[in-house]
Amino acid sequence: MLVSIITITYNAAQWLPRTMQSVARQSCHDYEYIIVDGNSSDTTVEIIRQMEPLFEGRLSWRSEPDNGLYDAMNKGLQRAQGDFVWFMNAGDELYAPDTLARIAAVAADADIIYGKASIVNAAGLKVSEHHKPTPPDLQRRHLLNGLVVSHQAILVRRTLAPDYDTRYRVAADYDWVLRAVTASRRNTYIDDYLCKFLTEGVSARQRKRAWHERFLIMRRHFGLPATLWAHLLIALRYPFSIKY
Repeated sequence: MLVSIITITYNAAQWLPRTMQSVARQSCHDYEYIIVDGNSSDTTVEIIRQMEPLFEGRLSWRSEPDNGLYDAMNKGLQRAQGDFVWFMNAGDELYAPDTLARIAAVAADADIIYGKASIVNAAGLKVSEHHKPTPPDLQRRHLLNGLVVSHQAILVRRTLAPDYDTRYRVAADYDWVLRAVTASRRNTYIDDYLCKFLTEGVSARQRKRAWHERFLIMRRHFGLPATLWAHLLIALRYPFSIKY
């Protein structure tokens, strides 16, 4: 099996159908689809049941309490059986019906496959590109600039994919990508969109916490001097950067 596509949900009835539909319409069926729901109290579970026949046995799901987003993502990783894991959360979409087929065409020798993300709003309309340029030759040093690849636009070989560090509440995806890139031998770039990433904006409080966690993660991986220098450059660029 090529890919385990993993969707984390909690009270996501408004957004989940667009994600599930984007998976169901793929021309390549070499995938399993895993939904990990955090015991939603809205109609999320009913939607999953209604749409389950679209996947002809490729969908498995579970609804139970968890200890937050990254705990749920770890549950998805533990259930995955595909060669690659790919997180596509509620409201996000695979970009086009042939996206998975394009990934399959380059997967043989890759440890990581990545591409571009189109940032969309609640109406599904494009807002911008990913806020950081995606390097065509992704290397560990590029991540001193932050998460230069959207988390929804990167697939990691399952045998290399680490668990998410649940000590982090909002930036564990950055740490996860850093560890995956460090372990990877070959990163393969698809010069096209792989996903539509739904953004509804980030609160000032979340942004402050994300900055703090990213600093801790960066210091752990790159050391204090490199982290301080990188944050100085990030701070200088911040007034001119795209926020979402």
